Amino acid sequence: MKTIVAINASPRAQWNTGTLVREAARGAEAEGAEIKLFNLYQLEKYTGCISCFGCKLAPNEGRCICKDGLAPVLEAIRTADGLIIGSPNYLGDVSAGFRALYERLIFQSLTYRTNPRSYNERKISVLFIMTSNTPKEFYAPTGYQSVLKGYQKSLEAFVGNTKLFIAGNTLQVKDYSRFNWTMFDPDAKKAHHDKVFPEEQKQVFALGAEMVRSPW
Repeated sequence: MKTIVAINASPRAQWNTGTLVREAARGAEAEGAEIKLFNLYQLEKYTGCISCFGCKLAPNEGRCICKDGLAPVLEAIRTADGLIIGSPNYLGDVSAGFRALYERLIFQSLTYRTNPRSYNERKISVLFIMTSNTPKEFYAPTGYQSVLKGYQKSLEAFVGNTKLFIAGNTLQVKDYSRFNWTMFDPDAKKAHHDKVFPEEQKQVFALGAEMVRSPW
């Protein structure tokens, strides 16, 4: 049985990002995979890379030695057959939780040698989901697309082939009337969510199934 690690890097476990991560995981599970789900903001305290370089010394080359809330997540990824990870777009970038995991995940594999570049010789399929209030069509002109491509490039170099999925123009809150947000049309946001978000759930479900059935 294949094992897929699914990670929600949003502090809101039940909102847009968490929903899409779980739907992708359900797709993988439908193909017979075992799912290990982590909500990063519900873990014990953790940090990003602390630059101790323990992962560059024997016998721990390629393995983060920091024992905190991310340790079981990194270990699960190490033996997984696929990785689904989702983050909300915060100020044009990933969440702080995602960034902490990203630093630890990538840096442990970096050899600082000309050959090989990575300690990780076991590549797996990665699905990187981003949700945002910003519509998808704004990603290229705002530079958000370049930011995502940077993460994709590193994930592909040190973890495995990575597909990107963007869910834009998301519904941020259930009740917009509580806030004095004059930039938005609450009715239009709700209508878009009701029409588009169910389709996006179907799309990530299919990608999760594909990850198991035909890994990329």
